[in-house]
Amino acid sequence: MREARYLVRVHEAKRALRVDKEVEEAVKGALGKKMIRKMKREYVECPVAGRRVSFLECFTCISFIRRVRGVVHCSGEGFGRKL
Repeated sequence: MREARYLVRVHEAKRALRVDKEVEEAVKGALGKKMIRKMKREYVECPVAGRRVSFLECFTCISFIRRVRGVVHCSGEGFGRKL
């Protein structure tokens, strides 16, 4: 099992953040429309990318391990899509 290098808190934004169509299409089969809409309004201060990232992008990242009670466990391997 991968070890969590970073524990990053998930924040709620007032407006939805922009997400690439590729990311949205990748999770469309696994998640419902309502869940995707909610995830677009959430963001994390990504320590790997060094910027504010939509949680939907974080969810599809190669470093994403899990999300527990508003905290993302990140392995810090790199920033990129696994899908």
